[in-house]
Amino acid sequence: MNLIKQKDNQQFIRKILEKLFVFAKAQVSAFIGGMSDYAIMVFITEVFHVHYTISIVIGGTIGAIINFALNKTWTFRTKNVPYKNSIYKQMIKFVLVVINSILLKSSGTYLITTFLHIDYKISRLMIDAIVSLLFNYTLQKYWVFKKVKI
Repeated sequence: MNLIKQKDNQQFIRKILEKLFVFAKAQVSAFIGGMSDYAIMVFITEVFHVHYTISIVIGGTIGAIINFALNKTWTFRTKNVPYKNSIYKQMIKFVLVVINSILLKSSGTYLITTFLHIDYKISRLMIDAIVSLLFNYTLQKYWVFKKVKI
């Protein structure tokens, strides 16, 4: 009986570690896409004097393309378990998540910048953290890159 319980505990720990590893990979991929997005936003705003809400859309689009590629090929990919949806459906779902993410980031940045008088670069980072963890990760893992149940 003790061996069975020990084996169950080991499997439980292994599953937790696997989930944490996927979460960590998702954060790395989001960071890479996010840094690209952020750098492009600041560059377009500061160099070309485009309003930051428009720059968020441009940077967000490029960052999303980077993030999708990383998530599809590295973050959520497993050798034994296929994705539930085709790449076409994944891209459609991903685009819907990105559009809503950009809307949340743009409007949240605008509200914090306007009403709390915090620089857009700082308010953007605050909003990004919230949107990335609560909105993007959850929808990407459980909706966009959902796996076939075995």
